[in-house]
Amino acid sequence: MHNFKNDFLLNPEVVFLNHGSFGAVPKPVFAEYQHWQHELELQPVEFLGRRFPALMQEARAALASFFNVRADDLVYISNATEGINIVAHSLDLKAEDEVLATDHEYGAADRIWRFLAAQNGFKYINQGLNTPFTDMGLIADQFMSGITPRTRVIFISHYTSPTAVILPVKDICQRAREKGILTVVDGAHAPGQIDLDLNALGADFYIGNLHKWLCAPKGSAFLYAHPQCQSLILPLIVSWGWQSEQPGPSTFIDYLEWTGTRDISAFLSVPAAIKYQKENHWSEVRAACHTLASEARNRIYQITGLPGIYPDSARWYAQMGVAPLPERINAKIFKDELYSRYKIELPVSKWKNHNLLRFSFQAYNSLEDIIKLEQALKHLLC
Repeated sequence: MHNFKNDFLLNPEVVFLNHGSFGAVPKPVFAEYQHWQHELELQPVEFLGRRFPALMQEARAALASFFNVRADDLVYISNATEGINIVAHSLDLKAEDEVLATDHEYGAADRIWRFLAAQNGFKYINQGLNTPFTDMGLIADQFMSGITPRTRVIFISHYTSPTAVILPVKDICQRAREKGILTVVDGAHAPGQIDLDLNALGADFYIGNLHKWLCAPKGSAFLYAHPQCQSLILPLIVSWGWQSEQPGPSTFIDYLEWTGTRDISAFLSVPAAIKYQKENHWSEVRAACHTLASEARNRIYQITGLPGIYPDSARWYAQMGVAPLPERINAKIFKDELYSRYKIELPVSKWKNHNLLRFSFQAYNSLEDIIKLEQALKHLLC
């Protein structure tokens, strides 16, 4: 069996169970990344001034094929936060409008909508989704019960960051379309961790990171816009694509692809990341990682005696999950002790009234990592 641990540059002294935060790049993909950086520095004007359009179109085509959409329906961006900012700033939301989200959203994304709500006067609502979860249909019903005649936009995570649960976004997008409500999906944790067919999903806007579970270099993400909604998008950074003298395939691409001088090597390395996972039968890797995640979850539950917030099934979580920790602990101190005393890297955070330990399993992890985590938790909690 292939030893994926040797494919990554991670410090072997650290038990790395936090792939979900920033990801990690396999050596072959990192080599491709360095290749493009070298190409850029050989002749910067040639690279950015002449080769840029064709290189970016080729990279977009590879990613679009991976997601089953057209190359001109997505653009590369640096991270999901940037993409959500682009969409949120583009939508002309008024004081009478509402944006409906869940109470499981990523903190930076929440801040974007709250900031704009304060600026423009619209209402941003975090609809509560009660845990423990037991039924996907009930989640969709509970979320959609927050719709009012003023709801113009739905913002929702595909795979939540604080609670690490897969939400029924396809169902919600379909219901929203029937009501004429725009959908903006935060897919920061989806690409590379779960199958993603953007055409079938039906979102109006979908933003995803590629540096996490697709294992592409840092600074690679994408924004997809349904063809019928691309005219709504405005540039967050106004550059040469605005009123372009040499228009590209669409204003959507023109506005967002060139924002000024920047290193596009991370974008150009994404096809190599897709190839790496394909060649290494990544569906099997993901399944093995879910098995490890399930084993870790069950061992943590045996230590804490606390119930989970969703069933033990790949329908609810894939390679990343959470387990509650006792309320008595201080989440930040506990996280720091796991790293300083045991060299275990994973997030422990406070979500609502719950302390949640979030674990991520990637190809380089093993049962040995679970055992080390189990021993550390027993020392700290018992």
